[in-house]
Amino acid sequence: MASPAVVSAPRSAASSSKTETFVDNKRKDDIRMANIAAAQAVANAVRTSLGPKGMDKMISTANGEVIITNDGATILNKMEVLQPAAKFLVELSKSQDVVAGDGTTTVVVIAGALLKQCLSLLSAGIHPTVVSDSLHKASTKAVEVLTAMALPVELTDRDSLVKSASTALNSKVVSQYSTLLAPLAVDSVLSVVDPEKPEIVDLRDIKIVKKLGGTVDDTELVKGLVFDKKVSHASGGLTRVEKAKIGVIQFQISPPKTDIEQSIVVSDYTQMDRILKEERNYILGMIKNIKATGCNVLLIQKSILRDAVTELSLHYLSKAKIMVIKDVERDEIEFITKTLNCLPIANIDHFRAEKLGHADLVEEISLGDGGKIVKITGIQDMGRTTSVLVRGSNQLVLDEAERSLHDALCVVRCLVNKRFLIAGGGAPEIELSRQLGAWAKVLQGMEGYCVRSFAEALEVIPYTLAENAGLNPIAIVTELRNRHAQGEINTGINVRKGQITNILEENVVQPLLVSTSAITLATECVRMILKIDDIVTVR
Repeated sequence: MASPAVVSAPRSAASSSKTETFVDNKRKDDIRMANIAAAQAVANAVRTSLGPKGMDKMISTANGEVIITNDGATILNKMEVLQPAAKFLVELSKSQDVVAGDGTTTVVVIAGALLKQCLSLLSAGIHPTVVSDSLHKASTKAVEVLTAMALPVELTDRDSLVKSASTALNSKVVSQYSTLLAPLAVDSVLSVVDPEKPEIVDLRDIKIVKKLGGTVDDTELVKGLVFDKKVSHASGGLTRVEKAKIGVIQFQISPPKTDIEQSIVVSDYTQMDRILKEERNYILGMIKNIKATGCNVLLIQKSILRDAVTELSLHYLSKAKIMVIKDVERDEIEFITKTLNCLPIANIDHFRAEKLGHADLVEEISLGDGGKIVKITGIQDMGRTTSVLVRGSNQLVLDEAERSLHDALCVVRCLVNKRFLIAGGGAPEIELSRQLGAWAKVLQGMEGYCVRSFAEALEVIPYTLAENAGLNPIAIVTELRNRHAQGEINTGINVRKGQITNILEENVVQPLLVSTSAITLATECVRMILKIDDIVTVR
């Protein structure tokens, strides 16, 4: 690549102070083009996975793991992208996932189309700053148009929420299970909405537990807790407890150990018996304290340094008729205590009856070949949480079902946050393209050209939807523009029927937040790439 060069030539000795300067801008142009080309390559990689008829990607990682998905965020997250500007699109997809949860492929496809238009504008000699500012104005106007198109929705209108969740699921690998997963996602989110903060939903209050075996049809919503493990069965421990008093402990029910590394030498059997007797008495003392509070179910946090519970402890606990679920992960403790409305206990001296949780039933359930799980149901004063048990015939389906369910949960969360719906199927993008195209004619100078290019770029969504469904994209987009020009603003592509219909009547709807965030985030990313005119490598 050519490096910047400055050549100065004096006209004459008399006018030596006045010089002609030539600046070589080729390097700046080359870097801008390279960045745009790299980002477009990433957008083209995920473009074929857009929509209900989009293709899936098989991702093979370096450690031999195989993932089959068409979720944009997952595909880009697993791709090894080296070019700095291309990494922007990976981060863009992650941002969309955080803000809306759905539309992760859409946002990257829009960014790729905008960059393609920017390439034409730059080639025509328009300055990057002018293009950048115009794109910002166009995206602000686009959000206004989308908001005007949107239909308000109430949380009591469960049908509308289910339709929106179904639309998000229809483009996934597990789309055939959308009739089961969509209502389940809606019920999950509505059950954790706090009346005092009705616009905030924390998805950490919804615990998704994956269990291999069965099919996705066996997925269920559990009003309580589910553990993907079995009860500790030492010496015939209990597997079912009614009217349970549950203690969540973070200490070890095992003999104490010294704080420093040292060895104890035992010279005869009487000393060994004495040590074993002391250990038994120590454990028995702890279990008597636990039993005295009325506790009959123990959830024991996994210990890093040593075993949280020994075989001897489990033997005495089963004799005391106390059910034990051990190796509970540290990061699950907060969710468990919030659900049970109890306190975690860090020391045996702090074990009190008032710190226990209460439930009608704790039982171990066999899932046939799928192993066993533990369910806690009928929890008294239960916190605003819920659990979802996801089933799948193999690990690939199970992981994709979890990702799809997460997207559906995010869509419902979007509707709780911003209670507006818009049509799907490429309808809002075509309407935006039409209205922004009309607005561009009013603008003066270079802005009009840039806004018109922005409007043309948005047509990539209906074009790609038609292309991925095996339809004639040019004919479909032309017909769509015609129908929208006649005032049919909710007309979109029905990929199942292979024709253009009123997409609202087909129940293909999505949250307003998904579309507005996709356009604003994509524009922001493109503006950043446009403004880069050099890459400085620091070693």
